[in-house]
Amino acid sequence: MNRLLEAELIYGRLLDISEPHLVERYNKALEGFGLPRTKLTQFGIDMTGFAPEIADELGDRDYLDPNRVNRRFIILTPDQAELPVVHTSFSNTAALMHEFFDANARAINAVTIRDALYGEIEDSVSVVDDIDDLLSINEVRFRVLSADDLLDKAAELRTLVDRLKTVPNAWTDDAMLERMVELARQTGDIRQNPLVPDQLVFRHEAFWANHFGGVFVFLDGRQTTVICDPSVPDFRRSRPWQVSYIALDDHQRIFEFLAATKRLELPRASWVEASGLLQHRAEMVITSLINRVDPRADLAKADRIWLQTWIHRNAALVAEDGVYPLLQEAMRVIAASGEIRLNDLAPRNRFLLVRAAPAHPDRWLVNQLISQMTPFDFVSRFVFDKQGFYKSYGTLSEKFREYVVETLTRTYLKDKPAFRQRLYGIGEDKGNA
Repeated sequence: MNRLLEAELIYGRLLDISEPHLVERYNKALEGFGLPRTKLTQFGIDMTGFAPEIADELGDRDYLDPNRVNRRFIILTPDQAELPVVHTSFSNTAALMHEFFDANARAINAVTIRDALYGEIEDSVSVVDDIDDLLSINEVRFRVLSADDLLDKAAELRTLVDRLKTVPNAWTDDAMLERMVELARQTGDIRQNPLVPDQLVFRHEAFWANHFGGVFVFLDGRQTTVICDPSVPDFRRSRPWQVSYIALDDHQRIFEFLAATKRLELPRASWVEASGLLQHRAEMVITSLINRVDPRADLAKADRIWLQTWIHRNAALVAEDGVYPLLQEAMRVIAASGEIRLNDLAPRNRFLLVRAAPAHPDRWLVNQLISQMTPFDFVSRFVFDKQGFYKSYGTLSEKFREYVVETLTRTYLKDKPAFRQRLYGIGEDKGNA
């Protein structure tokens, strides 16, 4: 993974924590979780406060994600709102954290001047044993504490202020007044800087969970659709009157569900030609075939002319695989007629020609599912399914890893919003970028 680290393709854009007072606040939060203090004097954190270096020190990648549910967080600065989430069991952790930061910005800004916030995103379950446990998570509550008890002190000061205002002769209680002065020195003026978060409960919308090899959960009003491996505990048995179950290898039903619920953008010349997505996938298919045939091939010189030469020399292999010719024919038909009949294609191949509807709230989740259906497209896999990307990256040859890193650096990392906007119709998008 060193090549990924150097290119900032894993654990990129972390916030450096090296100031002694911030390290100490982080340690107090760790102690609040019952974890040992870190001996490190410098480390990087993501939006939730997860630090890869501390995970290595503790020998526990899930030190902020016990049982892979009820995610913990440590907030040292409001600047964390602009960071990615680099380690999570639920695809919507970043979105929930963004909602928390947005809804409680004033309190977070005030508290982190003097203290750190930490706590848990509490679900309705403490451990996930089957699908029913995942489906039980309808909303989450942020349980928030502060490393130096600033929240408790602010609450105590608020109570004393109210008592001073409402109880006759309370101003004569010298001990109370002295306590108020002492608390005010620590909290500041709570009338101007409210320290208690305003909103702690948020809806748990559609999501992907990494339990049981990966489970997609989509919500449409009162109807829920689950897409996963049919061997997952309680598949088709949990709430059958309310939940539709689709096996992950049932490409026809998955496609029909996504299309019927308007989560897909079907192939039309209006976006296909401008986006270059199908041409991108065609190139991804060929480089995947090259790696399959010769894992030691040097793809550094693989421009379009080089690739076309390779295609001509390996025409039989390309035809046998079938994906590249299908994409080429689709682009020709779409250019000529403006659209293409997907019903004429095998269900699995339909995913080659579509992307998530850019305006749909589940666009990231749908693109993640599509990227699993088109695993040769490592760029889309990296953008929408990083855990799947990292897993597959470990199986690649050294030469192809070098090419993957170079390609991602040259394309996606160069300008993420512009790249996403062009290929997928998605630009800036809080909680997922």
